[in-house]
Amino acid sequence: MLRPNAHNWLVTSDDEPILSYLTDMDGVLVHEDHLIPGADAFLAELSDRDIPYLVLTNNSIRTPRDLQARLRRIGLDIPAESIWTSATATATFLDDQRPGGTAYVVGESGLTTALHEIGYVLTDSDPDYVVLGETRTYSFEAITTAIRLVERGARFIATNPDATGPSREGLLPATGSVAALITRATGRDPYYVGKPNPLMMRSALRRIGAHSQSAVMIGDRMDTDVIAGLEAGMRTVLVTSGISTRTSMEQFPYRPTLVLDSVADLVGRTENPFTA
Repeated sequence: MLRPNAHNWLVTSDDEPILSYLTDMDGVLVHEDHLIPGADAFLAELSDRDIPYLVLTNNSIRTPRDLQARLRRIGLDIPAESIWTSATATATFLDDQRPGGTAYVVGESGLTTALHEIGYVLTDSDPDYVVLGETRTYSFEAITTAIRLVERGARFIATNPDATGPSREGLLPATGSVAALITRATGRDPYYVGKPNPLMMRSALRRIGAHSQSAVMIGDRMDTDVIAGLEAGMRTVLVTSGISTRTSMEQFPYRPTLVLDSVADLVGRTENPFTA
């Protein structure tokens, strides 16, 4: 049963059956290029019990097939159709808003492939949208073109608001940082599709034919995963194997439904993790 909480968001009762899962990828299933212990057993249990799930990531660089290959190398066998990126969510959003449109893209193959698959034409000649995603090769020329097109009236879309991303050498500027540069030059803010926008949660739920009332969002960040799941009407599980901790979560005015050390703690209880 849906019930209001202290913040007037609609959330579900803990005794509702669990019929599907959305789970973040980095910090929940993998850490950099290493499998988080128990992640393979968790996903295997979902598959064995025919529980639909999607693996979510705000990173738009790789296609789902590329991510499938990357994950398989470290021990996770996840079908490409079970991977939902901010690029695929952005493409779904644009297909709903303006089918068969045009876009100028600053990003990698994960984003350009997603837009091609919905029939978008990529162009720098009077596009409907400027779409900004993650890339490791931001160029001054591409950003300048994006600024000029936004100034001329192109609608500004960004795959996610993450300001930085990790690398072996340290932090890297990510989509949110480059979006801020374009905003400063044009005075126009982008519409961010990825987490924490609950739109990404809702499009993922539609992808697997699930309903928020019987779905769970698992994440390692209070400011993206948990808030997005909460605002989409889902129950949420925070795992402390990534960014947020039991201490840092207390800084937020909202709480996850459940806090666990890792997804390994869900093995054996995926049909209802909220019962004692």
